[in-house]
Amino acid sequence: MLTIKRYTAAWCGPCKQLAPVFEELQKEMINEATPVTFQTIDVDQNKEVLTEANISGVPTVVFEKDGIPVYRFSGVLPKSVIAGTIRKFL
Repeated sequence: MLTIKRYTAAWCGPCKQLAPVFEELQKEMINEATPVTFQTIDVDQNKEVLTEANISGVPTVVFEKDGIPVYRFSGVLPKSVIAGTIRKFL
């Protein structure tokens, strides 16, 4: 199972840019019956995860395959790049 964790904050401009991209990707993956789980984690409401997940800035996105981190990026990437990365790890 692939899990995609998006670490975000309400005050973060780039996080707001990335949010609709993830909503679209999530809908597309559901329609394709792709085994992907999307999680959004607000770092201001979950400060303990910053250390646990080694998050130093937002937005940060971590891809986990069977609970093991396999890829991460910080900032905003185009939807096509993120979709391609998802398919790479399926």
